[in-house]
Amino acid sequence: MKKVVTALFTVLTLFANGQAKLNLKLKAELDSIFQLDQKYRELLFSAELKSNPDSVAQSYGIKTGEIQKFLMHELASTDSSNIQRIGEIIKDYGYPGKSLVGEPTNEAAFFVIQHSQSIDKYLQLIKQAADKKELKFSLYAMMLDRSLMYSGKEQIFGTQGKGLEVLNTSTGQKEFKMIIWPIKNSTGVNKRRKKAGFKDTVEQNAKRMGIIYKAYTLDDVNKMKAG
Repeated sequence: MKKVVTALFTVLTLFANGQAKLNLKLKAELDSIFQLDQKYRELLFSAELKSNPDSVAQSYGIKTGEIQKFLMHELASTDSSNIQRIGEIIKDYGYPGKSLVGEPTNEAAFFVIQHSQSIDKYLQLIKQAADKKELKFSLYAMMLDRSLMYSGKEQIFGTQGKGLEVLNTSTGQKEFKMIIWPIKNSTGVNKRRKKAGFKDTVEQNAKRMGIIYKAYTLDDVNKMKAG
């Protein structure tokens, strides 16, 4: 019995020491930042806004017709303040990863950067964090794909979708079309996704985003845009 109690005490001590290593103040701040990052994004795509915009507008004290514009403005303002603060945190601590703030708080800075115009500034830092197991490699893969897409290059893991204004040749009218951005060596994408830690295929990921997957090339995209 004494051995069991001693072993239990040792486990609890190790757990407590592990917890003590976390920067709990920084963790709490990053948790709050992540909530702000998600707040207006979730509301903009919520069933509540779609089905009852009057109620949402009323809760913010604005006219129904202005709710979309208001939420976009609040989102942009929040993103701006969040990326500024994340930059300060990175300057002080480096990337706030798993060993500093635990999981899933270690993803907060990633999402703020992913939603900013500073991806290329921090992309190498995100890779280093992933290589050190401070952050899931799949998140680095997402950011790399987004960086490539923003640069007009083929993505690698098929994580990014994009809306295009294309010409419907049957009606002669311009339409909005969502596609999975062109992928380099698309036939091998699911093997790369699995190795990177994704649990779904590119087809399943596309379906989750409401897109029917088709392997477009950059030439295909340029032709669609030209239309």
